Amino acid sequence: MSWNPINWLETVVSWILVQFHTLTGAIFGPSSGWAWAFAIVGLVVVIRIALIPLFVRQIKSQRNMQLLQPKIKEIQAKYAGDRERQSQEMMALYKDTGTNPLSSCLPIIAQAPIFYALFQVLQGIAMDIPRGVMTPELVDQAREATLFGVPIYATFVDAAATPMPTATRVFTLILIALMTVTTFLTQRQLIVKNSAKDNPMVQQQKILLYVFPVIFAVTGINFPVGVLIYWLTTNLWSMGQQFYVIRNNPQPDTPAYEAWEKRLAAKRAKKNGGVDPLAPPPPVAAPPAPRQQPKKQTRSNRQKKQPGQPGQPGQPGQPGQPGKSDTPGDSGTPEPEPTA
Repeated sequence: MSWNPINWLETVVSWILVQFHTLTGAIFGPSSGWAWAFAIVGLVVVIRIALIPLFVRQIKSQRNMQLLQPKIKEIQAKYAGDRERQSQEMMALYKDTGTNPLSSCLPIIAQAPIFYALFQVLQGIAMDIPRGVMTPELVDQAREATLFGVPIYATFVDAAATPMPTATRVFTLILIALMTVTTFLTQRQLIVKNSAKDNPMVQQQKILLYVFPVIFAVTGINFPVGVLIYWLTTNLWSMGQQFYVIRNNPQPDTPAYEAWEKRLAAKRAKKNGGVDPLAPPPPVAAPPAPRQQPKKQTRSNRQKKQPGQPGQPGQPGQPGQPGKSDTPGDSGTPEPEPTA
């Protein structure tokens, strides 16, 4: 018999699910919907812990892509008319720096087979067919398990086949809406807080920001309740994980990095009596220019600089004192008439 990776994943996923159901079933009862729901949450925790190395690679790849933006822009400008050469130079740059542009999608890509394996296990419950390590007894318990009257294997499309069709449609629509919103917020968190404005990858991320939620909203009507719970839980995990990384290890030249630097400066200032020892010194204002005292002038110099003032004698062409003539040679007294 040939080895089938999907069957192997079904075995792994169902085994983890059964182990957690053993614990939650002891609390809520083996046929309780909450026992199976929390078992699915436990499955998410195990899978996301196993995917932490891929998440670390994703963060490193995003940081490297941010640091490589100046060189990428140089290549794009240098080979603007040669797409093939531009692509070759970009691939060489990624290889030399150990950067993989697809690393940002690794956690989602890695979860796709697990997502499908869980889907198959829940489909087996719906069809009363054991998958993986599920036994007929466990399948019967899972078929009896309900959340708010809705079976965990129910879908929006097949709501008519459930005991409470209306409740199934309402509950699945609520889960689909929550799954779509959390997917959108998870992607938006990366773009708004941990992406530089001049990063060309932001445009691609913005496309995914709207594409992924639309895909999940459209295809979610075919997902069983258990799968919707799985994806909602993994979105919440991603939001919390990203929040921690963005807050404590943000990428340079991003809003999150500026906020991180401000927090560090506030902590340093708190330890040093309100003064940040690493803060640059305030600019020193230039001293005011000394006031120049006016030079002392003699009376004759003042008169030379102010010609034509009334009452100043000896100034040619200017009116003299009262009683004197303005014409040359006029002494101010009438001359005697000549005699014959």
